[in-house]
Amino acid sequence: MSATAETRRFEAEVAQVLHLVTHSLYSHKEIFLRELISNASDALDKLRFDALASPGLLAGDADLHIDLSWDPDAGTLTLTDNGIGMSREEVIENIGTIARSGTRKFLDALSGDARSDSRLIGQFGVGFYSAFIVADKVTLTTRRAGAPDDQGVRWESAGTGEYAVQTLPVPQRGTQIVLHLKEEEKAFLDGWKLRDLIARYSDHIAFPIRMPASKDGKPDGAPEAVNQASALWMRPKAELSDADYQGFYTSLGHDFNAPLAWTHNRVEGNQSYTLLLYLPERQPYDAMLGGRDERKGLKLYVRRVFIMDAGEQLLPGWLRFVRGVIDSDDLPLNVSRELLQDNRLVSQIRAACVKRVLDLIEKLAKDEPAKFAQFTREFGNVLKEGIVEDAASRDRIAKLLRFASTRSEGADKSVSLEDYVGRMQADQDVIWYVTADSYAAAKGSPQIEALKARGVEVLLMFERIDEWMVGYLPEFGGKKLRHVAKGEFGQAGGADAEERKQLEEQSAGLVERLRQLLGEQVHAVRVSHRLTDSPACLVLDEHDMALHMQRLLREAGHELPASQPVLEINPAHALLQRFENEADPVRAADLAQVLLDQAQLAGGATLADPAAFVQRVNRLILGASQA
Repeated sequence: MSATAETRRFEAEVAQVLHLVTHSLYSHKEIFLRELISNASDALDKLRFDALASPGLLAGDADLHIDLSWDPDAGTLTLTDNGIGMSREEVIENIGTIARSGTRKFLDALSGDARSDSRLIGQFGVGFYSAFIVADKVTLTTRRAGAPDDQGVRWESAGTGEYAVQTLPVPQRGTQIVLHLKEEEKAFLDGWKLRDLIARYSDHIAFPIRMPASKDGKPDGAPEAVNQASALWMRPKAELSDADYQGFYTSLGHDFNAPLAWTHNRVEGNQSYTLLLYLPERQPYDAMLGGRDERKGLKLYVRRVFIMDAGEQLLPGWLRFVRGVIDSDDLPLNVSRELLQDNRLVSQIRAACVKRVLDLIEKLAKDEPAKFAQFTREFGNVLKEGIVEDAASRDRIAKLLRFASTRSEGADKSVSLEDYVGRMQADQDVIWYVTADSYAAAKGSPQIEALKARGVEVLLMFERIDEWMVGYLPEFGGKKLRHVAKGEFGQAGGADAEERKQLEEQSAGLVERLRQLLGEQVHAVRVSHRLTDSPACLVLDEHDMALHMQRLLREAGHELPASQPVLEINPAHALLQRFENEADPVRAADLAQVLLDQAQLAGGATLADPAAFVQRVNRLILGASQA
């Protein structure tokens, strides 16, 4: 058949990535080899899986492998696999836009730091482009398994704005990539250097990576495997070093950072399976950007055959940051995502995963506080989702949460609920907390003034998830959690009931005047026992949402049921005394409204009419200066 060739332009975002890879990412150049080998391994995994249903795809060539060779004279490095291969349409779809699903996120994540940016390669499916770090031209030849010999495809590009693709005969299935190395990158045309890179980054690829011996710097002899080519997770733990586990994690997660911790377990019995689970040091980029909808990194194998990324089925959403491998002896090789959802064994494995991860985090908290602090900074908010979603694990998760408090240093979230309960005052029966949209707002909340004055510790919660999370955590250690800005304050903090009653009686006229001026803007006005320094604050019903969360939800377009807060006042404050003595009805109305507006702002709400607030404040300031 005559070859049909055409020249096509890259999509705009792909061209941007190519430019960045070629001109900006200078550190860790050797990652190109890791990424290309990883892609070849994926192609072999896919062929092995597809061959379960269609054995003819192997076509007498069941010895799956990756070959690497080099030619110093031609300046080329060649990587070949006998995996699934690609059709012409797949080449255009996957190579012309090979990072189609991840390119935009890759570009958005670039920081301008070449060292950190290079670590992003692979995390968004842009690994193929890493070839252009060292090559000024890349030629890819491929044929899909099961396709006729004359349906091969050649793709070629210099990494600029376009590529050429043509159909031509290719006798073997699989993919061959030829890198035409830049002059300054010819150091990679060295057998010992290539073997060292494979040992460092790809030793745990589960297929043989073969290279010829070298003589005088050139390939010489038959190909031989240069990697372990065995499933690391199936090897006894006694044979594995920390470096082995860390190296496997790097190849598994495309992450140059070492993992924080890992757990490796073999479960035997009626059901047998192996777990190797990692806690990353940093949030994986798919978890950060894709969130709950893009959960990869937990790979399911059945008897060493890769089946799928199965994070959704084998881990709950609140553990989506976990990376690792699960290898089952008992699941069917042709298991599908649909079958996984209703499989009893999968439920057992899922429960085991949750238990092992919690065991691992608890061990960090107990034995390695610095690593646990790092974990909390990266994943503390994700962990809080488990309080809502996983009632069975709620108590264990609650012990792992950390918060700032009125006794902690700055915004450092280092106080556990056990810490708090352990130092509660003798007459204290609740765990007090406040939520806000920043640490400063929580620390400065008027509602906590009386508790601070009496030495009662208050947890400061200022993450967006906290208000939602704490609604599912009514108590801890037999002590109820209570928001300082909600409900009646009662006897909290040991305030004298008779003194409170007397203050309320003395302030009855002040309260009534404020209530009449504010009308339906508030549900009620009452004397506060929360305040010591501020003139007023807003108090919500026990089950109402905090004002700052109401604001955030309204800004996001959500409709919320109307509810009126209670305005609590501090009659001893000079502003209330001025209001009480104000004879001018206009200035009295302005003072009343300013008190309410200030309380709304301190609570995290927004004002319906900021301009009117400014005008009222200006009138009061000018009136005071003229008096």
